[in-house]
Amino acid sequence: MPFVRIELAGSATRDQKAGIVEDVTRSLVERLGKSPSAVQIVIAEHGTENYAAAGQLLADRTATPKQEVAHANVGQ
Repeated sequence: MPFVRIELAGSATRDQKAGIVEDVTRSLVERLGKSPSAVQIVIAEHGTENYAAAGQLLADRTATPKQEVAHANVGQ
């Protein structure tokens, strides 16, 4: 039984998370021959004030409009 944990800095919409779950499940079914009912997925969202990289909170970083659009369109 595959267990998948996905950690996101920030948040995703319900539709985005549903798409991620569909994609990951399909990949495990195709690549490992697992039954879709055997695939277990947990999505954990971390607020950008609770996640840091390179010594800086993500909440303190300024995203360019291009970065924000790319993030919003992931998987679409």
